[in-house]
Amino acid sequence: MSGEISSRPCTAASTTTALVRVADLATRAALSAPTEGRVLYAGLQALDVPEEPVAKLWHAATLLREHRGDGHNAALVTHNIGGTEAHVLVALSLGMRAEEFGRIHHLPKAQLAAVVDGLRGRGLVDDNGEFTDAGRQIRERVEDLTDELAAPVYDVLSTDELEELIAGLEPIAAALQAVDD
Repeated sequence: MSGEISSRPCTAASTTTALVRVADLATRAALSAPTEGRVLYAGLQALDVPEEPVAKLWHAATLLREHRGDGHNAALVTHNIGGTEAHVLVALSLGMRAEEFGRIHHLPKAQLAAVVDGLRGRGLVDDNGEFTDAGRQIRERVEDLTDELAAPVYDVLSTDELEELIAGLEPIAAALQAVDD
């Protein structure tokens, strides 16, 4: 890693110390949540936590992602949105048609058309295959509930620790984004 992880100039020792701290904070948060109803998270939580800081941070990020993902699945089920329907709604939110979206573009056209027709019948998609106001509202409710279900995992951290975690992750996220661009 290059750049800064804290406000100090980056040295091998400061980078390692900061990375260890970020990995420890993320791991503490990641291991704090109950596993009930979160099968992917529970499975990953049962694994040993790596000692090496990068592996430890990666493991914590995976736990946090799957904790959120399990909550997202619960939010979808709560709003009676099935798996393929969820992918169609994501495609629409990205301004794509279902047939163009990578996770479902391979499905038979008749199957995708039936899913879109079902969403249309529920008033979530209009005749042009785009979101209705009701469709946008249900997507927002799903996302809001997902956020609400994911948030308590961070309650184990103090406000200062949460800010430290965010500040420590920002340069890592920026470096990853730069590689992706």
